[in-house]
Amino acid sequence: MSQPAVALRGIVRRCGAVLANDDVSLELFPGEIHALVGENGAGKTTLMRVLYGLLPPERGVIERAGRPQRIHSPADAMRLGIGMVHQHFMLVDTLTVAENVVLGREPVRAGVALAREAAEREVAELSRRYRLAVDPAARVRALSVGAQQRVEILKALRGGARVLALDEPTAVLTPQEVDELFDVLRALRAEGAAICLITHKLAEVTALADRVTVLRAGRVVGRGPIAEMPAGRIAELMVGRPVAPLHARADRAPGAVRLAARGLRVADDRGLEAVRGVSFEVRGGEIVGIAGVEGNGQHELVECLAGLRRPRAGTVEINGRAPARHDPAAHAAAGLAHVPSDRLRRGLVPGMTLAENLVLGRQRARDVGRGPWLGPRALARHAAPRLAEFDVRPADPRLAAERLSGGNQQKLVAARELSRGAPVVLAAHPTRGVDLGAVEFLHRRLLAERDAGRAVLLVSSDLAEILALADRILVLFEGRVVLETRPAATDERALGLAMTGRAGSAA
Repeated sequence: MSQPAVALRGIVRRCGAVLANDDVSLELFPGEIHALVGENGAGKTTLMRVLYGLLPPERGVIERAGRPQRIHSPADAMRLGIGMVHQHFMLVDTLTVAENVVLGREPVRAGVALAREAAEREVAELSRRYRLAVDPAARVRALSVGAQQRVEILKALRGGARVLALDEPTAVLTPQEVDELFDVLRALRAEGAAICLITHKLAEVTALADRVTVLRAGRVVGRGPIAEMPAGRIAELMVGRPVAPLHARADRAPGAVRLAARGLRVADDRGLEAVRGVSFEVRGGEIVGIAGVEGNGQHELVECLAGLRRPRAGTVEINGRAPARHDPAAHAAAGLAHVPSDRLRRGLVPGMTLAENLVLGRQRARDVGRGPWLGPRALARHAAPRLAEFDVRPADPRLAAERLSGGNQQKLVAARELSRGAPVVLAAHPTRGVDLGAVEFLHRRLLAERDAGRAVLLVSSDLAEILALADRILVLFEGRVVLETRPAATDERALGLAMTGRAGSAA
């Protein structure tokens, strides 16, 4: 085998009290795509931030083409031909594509002014060479997420990157944009680039990678050629135990309508109409999935259904009637359990204990307190079975919620909402940012809610999740339902077309 383009050897790095990288070694070879996988908190992003000069290693060595290097900053990394595309893009959205790509290394005219035409010509040539279709003169804020990602890759390539790290690059892309990205990465691989792909999507690993390294709790627990590492084995290494597949239940007729939206029109925070005449029903014993590219009205729709945002027109019915008021308490009293997309801002009070978080919304109930006072023993009795049932770790009711991992915080929210037995469950991006073990657990809980006869509305940008769990699927585009279908009648490609407004092409 040829010499590695980059080698990280014995990297140790702490993040606070957590040993994020514990003696981690990784080799990236020219002409290969190397997948770096692991659950949230396994140390993947920390390792790449060390490589890119954003974090100094406490111990260990970084080699570029066989020679030890000291990388103190991204500028050092770029001088060595190392680029990184972050999960959250580092673009200036008020500037054009060309201005972003050349930022920091601008071609100038008369020694001072930006040579705008020269910059646009250079970016257009890079775009053609690498098949990264973007308009150099377009403002970044007007671009789709996929186009913004292409700008990030162009920035790295213009800087001379021959080693490229991409952190969860498909997290917010449509299937068509994912295909385009993969074509670009394959082309770069063919040109001899060394690519490190950080992802939690095992289908992407098996479809694209040549080699894979698995991290768990900051240590390498497996590595090898992808031909020797089937997806099931990778998943088992990631979580430390076998991961059983979901089993679909036998078809059965759904029950009565439990949640109904009728002609909803909802404004966003700027006063612009984000939801435009949306109507649908969810029956007991079914999961209805709502798919769409983020920013097409899902956020405003969820907040309206949960009582957090008042509609301009239309009605919400829960369990056959409109709530007494349009606020979260009234919607909950009508029979709605809400697992919000932002667990820290909407789902939890981070500084409060697990026990206190588990009674939010029902803190005046007689089994947890007397009047305005919460009884510590009653709180603990109320919390213990819920923490156990939902496998929240550590299961210490006195622990502050902010001390939990993201996956356990999400399970804590689910424990509070789903243990109420409400007839309607509204779950918005319930597995976003959580590890594989928590994803598996939460999926099974949502299926259990459905099988218990509850109506479940699942809002997610993860099409694999929608297809795996939903009985019916609605696609939102620009605030309207543009497609209604069933999983057996569609696939990710057809849904992706609908998500970009081409529903007719998806039929």
